Amino acid sequence: MNRADQVAARRPRYQDDLSRGVARFFQPRRTDCPWCGSGQLEVRLRTPDLLQHKPGRFILERCRDCRHTFQNPQLNHDGLEFYYRDFYDGLGEENLATLFRGRDRSYRLRAGAVTPYAEPETWLDVGTGHGHFCDAARAVLPRTVFDGLDISAGVESAQQRGWVRRGYRGNFVGLAGELAANYDVVSMFHYLEHSTDPGEELAAAHRVLRPGGHLLIEVPDPQCRFGRLLGRWWLPWLQPQHLHFIPVGNLSRRLTELGFTVVAEEHAEPHDPVDLLTAAWLAVSSLAPRRDEPWFAAPPGRVRRVLRGTVLAAGIPVTTAGWLLDRLLKPVAHRAGLSNAYRILARRDDR
Repeated sequence: MNRADQVAARRPRYQDDLSRGVARFFQPRRTDCPWCGSGQLEVRLRTPDLLQHKPGRFILERCRDCRHTFQNPQLNHDGLEFYYRDFYDGLGEENLATLFRGRDRSYRLRAGAVTPYAEPETWLDVGTGHGHFCDAARAVLPRTVFDGLDISAGVESAQQRGWVRRGYRGNFVGLAGELAANYDVVSMFHYLEHSTDPGEELAAAHRVLRPGGHLLIEVPDPQCRFGRLLGRWWLPWLQPQHLHFIPVGNLSRRLTELGFTVVAEEHAEPHDPVDLLTAAWLAVSSLAPRRDEPWFAAPPGRVRRVLRGTVLAAGIPVTTAGWLLDRLLKPVAHRAGLSNAYRILARRDDR
């Protein structure tokens, strides 16, 4: 089935969802910080969906006391299903798979972050998607057995391909009892920001690890200066999917409270030099007419299709300049406060 037929087949369901409005996709707005409980909140960002262009407006608020940033009001279960639909799977699966396939070097570097501290026999990658990290990491850790966990069907295909020994499909917090004390390493690469309750996820990781095991976390850094300079065009805000942005100090303290010891913290190496490129792309694409998607009532006509191609072509010099600047800035990104992600390795030391 070609893409036009897939869009047409999905349109009735989307139109039925939207006929009831998008307000039903949100929980009531919080008046306190979900991380520290403070009532000192301020709006940090208001934005539409800049990637899929699904209807809705989203707000990120920041706690003045602990600096935790979170989506408020937060999507509920139905909202998460609606906005995730056709992003990582369905219509978006091929594009995302292409992106993940091209990142083997970064996957190997992530695996290598553990080797100075441990030689794991078993490793669980939470939020593994289609298992690309586990497949690439075997080049660094050939004796380690990798399992994957995800809510999407991608983890099942990862098991079928042999990229993971076992693919668990479901909610990590719900499966933690079944997996208790089974793993030497648990990894969460750009996973915590998607979770509705990061504290519960960290507690689940503690439960799944053996004493002495390691938890490896990589998340967007909300203290990155690009977040302020680029505003809504900063890709790591990724609304509406990213629900929580945790400053590194907050995460370190919470891990310590749970019985972990932080053994490594990295900012320079996890930085992905794409901030200006993606900001340029998001800005240009926001000016172009939309392509056919099932959440729009009807497909665009010929004139709008031609205009879209023209606008995107005109934006190529802008995105190219962004790509070049990202690479020029990469060697100094950490020193300039421009690293867009950080990584923490913590050891479970309690018994």
